[in-house]
Amino acid sequence: MIVHDWPAGPYPARVRIALAELGLRERVRFETVDLYKGEHKREAFRAQKNFSGTLPVLELEDGTCIAECTAITEYLDHLEGAPRLTGANPRQRGLIHMMSKRAELEVLDAVSVYFHHATPGLGPTVELYQNPEWGLRQRDRALRGIRYFDGVLRAQPHVAGEAFSMADITLAGGLIFAGLVQLEIPEGCDALAAWWDRLQQRPSVANRVALSEA
Repeated sequence: MIVHDWPAGPYPARVRIALAELGLRERVRFETVDLYKGEHKREAFRAQKNFSGTLPVLELEDGTCIAECTAITEYLDHLEGAPRLTGANPRQRGLIHMMSKRAELEVLDAVSVYFHHATPGLGPTVELYQNPEWGLRQRDRALRGIRYFDGVLRAQPHVAGEAFSMADITLAGGLIFAGLVQLEIPEGCDALAAWWDRLQQRPSVANRVALSEA
């Protein structure tokens, strides 16, 4: 399998963490797509790999391409044995997917909009349209989302309950992105900060970039 991604990207981080958690890193080869050169938006990439022009993309042995982090994680989680990241029963699956989607909408995607609209983003070659006001509103949304998840983590050890899951990985992606744009965890979010400290001790998170690109 091939993973097309940008090594330091927050969305690619989600798949890299999932691969490590599932012990599948040795089964993939990473190919770098340069975000700052806009390689993910070029006609050939969109036609052959991902129409949406986003990263990461998982390319299977038969040439099938799977985009979207949730879909890729679902695929990887069901390759061998019982799923570990996406839920082993209907209740777990429902909660994990709900909380993962919330982490996307309220934190990760909101930080992404802030990055692309209210900061230089990927530069003028890629950022052809920017709406700074919208970007700043999404920054504020991300901060509200972080406070929401702080409340969640005051009541349970992980984002979707008792066990580490895809939902934790999605929120981790959001905080990785927040760090890249210097958006700090608000004061008083002690539960979330403690959870993030613990998560960064996991080898899958700490070593997400330190992968062979060969």
